[in-house]
Amino acid sequence: MRKVQIITDSCSDLTPAIMEQYGIDYAKMNTVFKGKTAPADLSWTAQDVHKFYDTMRNGDRITTTQVPVEEFNRVFRKYLDQGCDIVYIGCSIKQSGSVNTAQVLSKKLMQEYEGATIHCINSMRASVGEGMLAIKAAEFAANGANADEVAEYISAKRNNVRQFVAVHTLDYLKRAGRVKASSAFFGNLLGVKPIIIADADGEQTALKKVKGRAASLNEIVALLKEHVQDAENQTIYIAHADCQPDEISAVKEKIKNELGCKDVCVNFIGPIIGASIGPDAIAVFGFGDEVTFRIGDK
Repeated sequence: MRKVQIITDSCSDLTPAIMEQYGIDYAKMNTVFKGKTAPADLSWTAQDVHKFYDTMRNGDRITTTQVPVEEFNRVFRKYLDQGCDIVYIGCSIKQSGSVNTAQVLSKKLMQEYEGATIHCINSMRASVGEGMLAIKAAEFAANGANADEVAEYISAKRNNVRQFVAVHTLDYLKRAGRVKASSAFFGNLLGVKPIIIADADGEQTALKKVKGRAASLNEIVALLKEHVQDAENQTIYIAHADCQPDEISAVKEKIKNELGCKDVCVNFIGPIIGASIGPDAIAVFGFGDEVTFRIGDK
């Protein structure tokens, strides 16, 4: 049976250590700042993260691009040349066109590489929510599943990834066109903090407002606790956009105490998601009950 290579992209916010542990690779998107385009590399230090988000705090705008077709071509061919099948798990198509680009290329490559299988899956998630699906896919493949089986398994689990995000403002997301919300959510009332979720279609949407930063952090943990399942047998993830260490520690300890999970892993929100969500966002992720809410239902 052909080996299955799991590939994700810069939106997954997985650390190099995690990707090495599970044998995952990724295709790089790009950031654009003052006319200069650079690959969105996830191998960045705390100093790099702070510099990136301080740029945004100072009022400068960083924009992003999807994965270029040339980058997909490079990464896919690397593993096709080794005789691998590929399962690419990409950012929600509500946030990026990368999955669509990969699908078009994959059809051409499968004609060229006889017998090869490439699946391009819309994760319907972003950041570590996408990355968690890539980890699940790598574990499933390592246990002997073929590419078709991995793709079917991950497609069925997408809406079991629960995501809750506390942000200071929706301004960055609104400017980037990355969030759906009623006009009431966009008013920056003093001290009121929006909570963001991913709906059943992968749309980022403002779910509710909470008064005060501390309350918003408590709320995302409470929501995760309400919806997560089998916490004691899974790792819960925190991702943040250059937040204060004491905030991260407080969220981590609260998760440990209230969810009783196997482990808590803290990652940075990477440059692609970060350029849209802005500084000081904190997100929590875990597998739980199925997301059924849609923004159109509100």
